[in-house]
Amino acid sequence: MAFCVQCGQMQNDGTRFCRFCGGQQPDSQLIARLRMEAESIRYQVQQLQAQQMQAQQMQRMNYNQQQNQQRW
Repeated sequence: MAFCVQCGQMQNDGTRFCRFCGGQQPDSQLIARLRMEAESIRYQVQQLQAQQMQAQQMQRMNYNQQQNQQRW
């Protein structure tokens, strides 16, 4: 499913004109390219989130080690 680029209503894939506003829709090649780009961005965001989680875990581990050293 896709959304109209003018009014935002949900459209079937391959629709050339919006059934709600009549606006012309991008062709299937452009939609395919945009979906690939969106998937690439989604993957990059997931990678960044994973890196941030690892960094936070390392900070917690370092903090816990420092706390343990201060107790002794």
